[in-house]
Amino acid sequence: MTCYLLRGKVKVYPKGSPPSTAAVAEFGAGDLVVIPKGLSCTWDVSVAVDKHYKFDSSSPPPPSYDPPN
Repeated sequence: MTCYLLRGKVKVYPKGSPPSTAAVAEFGAGDLVVIPKGLSCTWDVSVAVDKHYKFDSSSPPPPSYDPPN
């Protein structure tokens, strides 16, 4: 799924992981987010969100990203 946030603020974390872990990602207005197919996650909305999104079952998942240490 590709999602563009028009307004708002959320914290997203993989389902089953506590929200206090390093797996938490924060997104807000103006962010373009790609959620890989099959990922189950929870959105903790702190500011109401308006968004555009597209589900595309034919696209391969994006390459993984490992931040530098």
